[in-house]
Amino acid sequence: METNPLDELIEESIRLELNVADLYKTISEALPEEKDFWWQLHVEEKSHAALIRAARDSFAKRGKFPRDLIADSIEDLKRSNAKVEMLTGKFKVTPPTRLVACEVAVELENEAGETHYTTFMEKDASNAVENVFQQLNRGDKDHERRIRAHRQSIGVNP
Repeated sequence: METNPLDELIEESIRLELNVADLYKTISEALPEEKDFWWQLHVEEKSHAALIRAARDSFAKRGKFPRDLIADSIEDLKRSNAKVEMLTGKFKVTPPTRLVACEVAVELENEAGETHYTTFMEKDASNAVENVFQQLNRGDKDHERRIRAHRQSIGVNP
């Protein structure tokens, strides 16, 4: 049976959100003095995965999945997933410095899967479905800005 391209994009997007959540959890464990900050991002990434999963379950089969919610390149998503999995494994063996953690996180938040999610959540909703998902996501956004502000607040600048 052939895989639907949208289904594959959705699954890879969910996987990316969960992988980024795992990376942030790993960082929270590696940097106990910053545990709360990274743990909050971990929780929010898990929430993003749950929202994409809910959109899939509620709307994909009816052709109403909010397409802008996810990236449109399966190759980019797979590349990002591989990168995040590699970094998580590396940080479990050798914990990152505070600066490295922030730099890696900012870079990841600027990759395809994460930027699509952020752009979707910040745009004006064009229909009721988009509005519902934006309302559910409310405060779980601006990760890149928050990570940059965090880096500055702890006095770690590149």
